[in-house]
Amino acid sequence: MFRRKSILNALFLLFLIVGTVYILGCRKRPILQSAQGPVFGTYYNISYVAVDKVDSLILDRLRQVDASLSMFNSRSTVARINSGETDRADALFCRVFALSDSVRRLTHGAFDPTVAPLVNAWGFGFRQGGVVDSAAIDSMLAFVGMDKVRLVDGRVVKADPRVMFDFSAIAKGFALDHVAALFDSLRITDYLIEIGGEVVTRGRHPEGRPWTVGIETPTDSSAVRTVRTTLQFENAALATSGNYRRFYERDGRRYAHTIDPHTGRPVRHSLLSATVVGPSCAVADAFATAFMVMGADSARAFVERMPKLKGYLIMDGGNGRYDEWYSPDLRPANP
Repeated sequence: MFRRKSILNALFLLFLIVGTVYILGCRKRPILQSAQGPVFGTYYNISYVAVDKVDSLILDRLRQVDASLSMFNSRSTVARINSGETDRADALFCRVFALSDSVRRLTHGAFDPTVAPLVNAWGFGFRQGGVVDSAAIDSMLAFVGMDKVRLVDGRVVKADPRVMFDFSAIAKGFALDHVAALFDSLRITDYLIEIGGEVVTRGRHPEGRPWTVGIETPTDSSAVRTVRTTLQFENAALATSGNYRRFYERDGRRYAHTIDPHTGRPVRHSLLSATVVGPSCAVADAFATAFMVMGADSARAFVERMPKLKGYLIMDGGNGRYDEWYSPDLRPANP
């Protein structure tokens, strides 16, 4: 009797082991998933390692940012604040406003989203424009500057009703952070998120290597796009800003899309492209734009005194050449 009972117990234990192994073998394993699509006038490309696709959740995050910060959505929070329809800011607007003001202070105004009227006037914003004269520039400078606006209990208080916001130089980076926060909440630990050249990475590619990010050659040809260099990351947030594609020429002069908030005019210097690695993609995005205003020498000096930032700068070296500078710990994979 005892022996029979022992045999039954052993058989039952064996059944449990075999059943457990079978169930574990049938369980779905994480694989490399992907999601792509249009957003903010550009495209998003996302790779992530997960058991199931979460595309609808990704789209929901992107739509939240669009509803708050899009310059091309007439019903977005920022559009309605710009038009004077409301002064009520939502949570995402408040976060981006605070980040923008912090970067503005650190860069002594080189980054300032209230430059919107000037960007529009020069023909690079969400309204039509063209070359403007000194009188018009001086008039607009009177209501440009985040020191002319503040948030009070979630409401935007303008010193001048003509103050307008254009968060294009930080919103894409913020959107990447917003999607990254979703992945983190879902315990997705390996991913690469890219929107229009801005990137957030975590963990590693399923092949066991770091994620590889390409930096474009700063050429004004939209038909031919080549990779200047590649960088490899596990956990990073980076953004690139440049003047090499968005510009127009008039009367033999080139007008770049980056507008200096101090002068009200398009910048004119040798810096063609600024890539920044920062603590968040929104911060990297904003600093990359600020560096395009500051120019190569000032941008390099700024990075060298900011331990949380890394930079990769590409300058016009003349005669079709490029000069480069990068932070020592940001050495390209193929220098």
